[in-house]
Amino acid sequence: MGDWMDLGDCNSPRVRIEFATIAGQRPGLIAELLGLSYAELVESDSLWIPEREKWEEFDRDVFDHPDTVGACVFLTKVGGRIAGFGSWDPRPAPEYVIIGHNCILPEFRGRGLGRKQIEEILRRFRGLGARTAIVSTNDSPFFIPAQCMYISCGFREVGRTPWEPDPTQSIIEYEMDIGP
Repeated sequence: MGDWMDLGDCNSPRVRIEFATIAGQRPGLIAELLGLSYAELVESDSLWIPEREKWEEFDRDVFDHPDTVGACVFLTKVGGRIAGFGSWDPRPAPEYVIIGHNCILPEFRGRGLGRKQIEEILRRFRGLGARTAIVSTNDSPFFIPAQCMYISCGFREVGRTPWEPDPTQSIIEYEMDIGP
């Protein structure tokens, strides 16, 4: 499965976007992608340093359980190069499904790949017969592009809760009706 997309200026060639399984990938890749994607945030705000442990735990779960957790992760590839990944939790389906960790590496940002990735996750949710998609992000300025993307994809903000490590920051919760 792949889509074609123009990346860059009008002189750039079209490249194929693919969503690939993690099969054959090395453990540690998912944590590495998260670390690279959020490096600027972690370097500028020490409260994010403990998130690395959570990313490593998620990575272990993905690779230790390839038929369950790992089956709910795909790599986003552009021209054969890994550009990011998307993940989800289908366990509450069909009532709702949750978009999990997802990221686009800095060198691939600003080209609509995050949106394509979310659209692919939503396509998979519809295949599960899910009625509602849920996603959350932090209200830190670092996440403004993610916030704008979720809204442009059709999500609506439904709540905010204080972020435990720093109550001056909030977790923004979004929902989107996707089912019958």
